[in-house]
Amino acid sequence: MSSVEMSKFGLGICLLFLQLSILQSQQDTNTIVLINPSFEGTPQHGNTPVGWIDCGWKNETPPDIQPAPQGFEPFFGVTKKAFDGNTYLGIVTRDNDSYERVSQRLSQPLKKDRCYSFSIYLCRSLTYISASNTEPHLLKPFTTPIVFRIYGGDAYCHQKQLLAESSPVEDTVWKKFSFEFMPSSDLEYFELEAFYKTPVLMPYNGNILVDRASEIKKIRCPNEKLIIAKQQEAINKTTTVKAEKPNTNSTTAETDKKILKNLDKNKIKVGQIIKIEKLYFKPDSSNIDSSSYAVLNEVYDFLKSNPKIKIEIGGHTNSQPSHEYCDKLSTFRAKSVKDFIIGRGISPERITSRGYGKRFPVASNNTKAGKSLNQRVEIKIISVG
Repeated sequence: MSSVEMSKFGLGICLLFLQLSILQSQQDTNTIVLINPSFEGTPQHGNTPVGWIDCGWKNETPPDIQPAPQGFEPFFGVTKKAFDGNTYLGIVTRDNDSYERVSQRLSQPLKKDRCYSFSIYLCRSLTYISASNTEPHLLKPFTTPIVFRIYGGDAYCHQKQLLAESSPVEDTVWKKFSFEFMPSSDLEYFELEAFYKTPVLMPYNGNILVDRASEIKKIRCPNEKLIIAKQQEAINKTTTVKAEKPNTNSTTAETDKKILKNLDKNKIKVGQIIKIEKLYFKPDSSNIDSSSYAVLNEVYDFLKSNPKIKIEIGGHTNSQPSHEYCDKLSTFRAKSVKDFIIGRGISPERITSRGYGKRFPVASNNTKAGKSLNQRVEIKIISVG
């Protein structure tokens, strides 16, 4: 066995014992420690660090342990020194619509409706030259800024909920990125992903260098104090106010408050299409605005109460951009809605998503109001049981 192999074997054994000790020592604590958070390992291209699982495409190489040892030819021209330790992770997006991601099982789950903080150091290499499997003899630059995403899941490489997303990583010096997130269900797996800035006309080549991931720490949710205060206020009213007569019109009142009044088991039929009202995205993005959670929770409640119903989420745009742009944007937005509902606990088998671009307008695109009506996401009833 060569000295390099011995070193690699020894590192693997040490990290394995570290993983076992972490799993045994942590129960339900306020801190979750990641395995190999600085992505240490023997420098190699196409080799995922110990403790992390490659979640990339079948016919593509895994991420890289960067940089190459001193005196050796740099991997893809990358020469950046590690921020912490000796090595870091290099992950890329490709112009063939594939991108790199890694995952590991957490020592304890991220709990539903709890809030967490996490930080990691990121930068971009000005030089990242590589071939692709479609054009192995042509070297291309992988240097366009891309974004960094964090997912939670219930299995290796299973993206159940998008927890956080960075702005495009443009800096060529190490920079600390801090995130806060609240899982909508218990999540046992943690995944780091390179992804395109959305929406995009076409997939493109880019890179992110990743180092020094922090512990995942439980924090007080931003509105936790307000919730506690409201709960206490409700308790005080219950104990001091005389009992009132029950509201016989409570069902009617609840119906009046609903946003999607046609999303009713007694009203729907197969093939019916219902627009998701009060659903908002950030401009030119598939990121759902938090003001949309009320209507999305209605969709979740409806599916939870009617377990035999299956739906399609369809995204649509207005006519201004090109077909390629509109197809991408509508697809990403429909998928974001689907991911949100699945993240609450609905089976993925019951929801499909599809982007229709600008092919099916419901109003004229010659007015601002018409364009607004065409830019929409809809529910289509696929089956009712």
